[in-house]
Amino acid sequence: MFESLKKLFGQVDMTVGRPWEKIVAFTIPMLIGNIAQQLYNTVDSIVVGRYVGDNALAAVGSASPIFNLLLVLFVGISMGASIMVSQYFGSRDRENLSRTIGSSLTLTGASCILLIVAGTAAIRPVLELLDTPASIIDWCTWYLLILLWGGAGLAYYNILTGILRGLGDSISALIYLLVATVLNIVLDLWFVAGLGLGVPGVALATVIAQLVSAVMCMFKLRKMTEYFDLRMEYLKPSKNMVTVLALGLPSGATQAIFSLAMVVVQSLTNSFGEMVIAANVIIMRVDGFAMMPNFSFGTAMTTYAGQNVGAGDFDRVKKGALQGTLIAAATSALITGAIVLFGHNLMAIFTKTEDLVNLSANMMKILAVGYIAMAVTQSLSGVMRGAGDTVTPMWISLLTTVAIRVPLAYGIAFATRTAEKPQGDYRCLWVSLLISWLLGAAMTTFFYKVGKWKKKALA
Repeated sequence: MFESLKKLFGQVDMTVGRPWEKIVAFTIPMLIGNIAQQLYNTVDSIVVGRYVGDNALAAVGSASPIFNLLLVLFVGISMGASIMVSQYFGSRDRENLSRTIGSSLTLTGASCILLIVAGTAAIRPVLELLDTPASIIDWCTWYLLILLWGGAGLAYYNILTGILRGLGDSISALIYLLVATVLNIVLDLWFVAGLGLGVPGVALATVIAQLVSAVMCMFKLRKMTEYFDLRMEYLKPSKNMVTVLALGLPSGATQAIFSLAMVVVQSLTNSFGEMVIAANVIIMRVDGFAMMPNFSFGTAMTTYAGQNVGAGDFDRVKKGALQGTLIAAATSALITGAIVLFGHNLMAIFTKTEDLVNLSANMMKILAVGYIAMAVTQSLSGVMRGAGDTVTPMWISLLTTVAIRVPLAYGIAFATRTAEKPQGDYRCLWVSLLISWLLGAAMTTFFYKVGKWKKKALA
């Protein structure tokens, strides 16, 4: 029994064995971990919605896209590090593996300082620019400032888990994240329900829990000396640092594009009032869970492709890409069915307001089929990124979110304005998102088949 669990959840060398088994073995613990990570924001929303009110729920939701935009640099460093680590691990290059890990740690520290300085000055003006309602803007500001000042824990957790994933270890981050998630839930209830700290309380709870998970990840990394060296000399700037940024910044830019689009659309969302803002928060929280298998398979495909490209086995990369994408699509199909059948019950977890529950459940059904399309997009984008092509997924994201989703949302809103609905039909928010997902899947499939990603390997 113990050996079976160790085989399922242990470190995975994806250059040997049946591709689909390796992909699934790597994805399962990471999926559990991603679901646990999603609980951070979800528990925040449930606690403030239940113990403070719908306006507090709207405040947390309005702040989230802005915070995600502030974190894009860490997303880029994490992706660049994961790609390089997986390829150097696949090629058994200890020296470059050590330098990549050291460079990533140094980059993260410098980025934390830069983000705190720039973000602190920008948060309030950005919220005002987005016409955040006066009833929630103070809560939004404090929520973002606390997350920003305590953001080193989240930053290092993202970087360290990216490194661990590149080494084929998806179980360690899971264990540490589960511990941190339980801590986050306990602190949320204590700070908000017990001490009455409101929205700032959930932010403080999140910061403490994320710091704990980052410290645990660092202890794990320091013990993995059979694969790399973690000495002071490897923390110094090197060409590997430049490569991490070159590979990671397109992925960071992809996240930035998505987050910026969400911020711009948030301005449109704000124009529909607190009820639609709160509904959008609930939908995005459920969406976060629905997307977890897609993101998990996408990350698994990045590690799978990276290790096998490092080993020079492109036939194995293509075989795994097909198998992994089919499994991801089938998983999303099951989730889509669950959303349609049980959507009302899911929404009722967040609020006692029946109109808000009905609004959220109906809008979630619009997005349901899009999750299957996103399974294709995430899986094939993961293959391209793992091979070193992070630019193509970036351009696809740019086109679907900036050139399609944002103009479409505002266009539908403008075209549906009436005397009763002076801002237009609020369904534009979710119809536009669904269309962008479908087009993104089609474009990603096309560029994967073109195959230019095969020429992007590091060695």
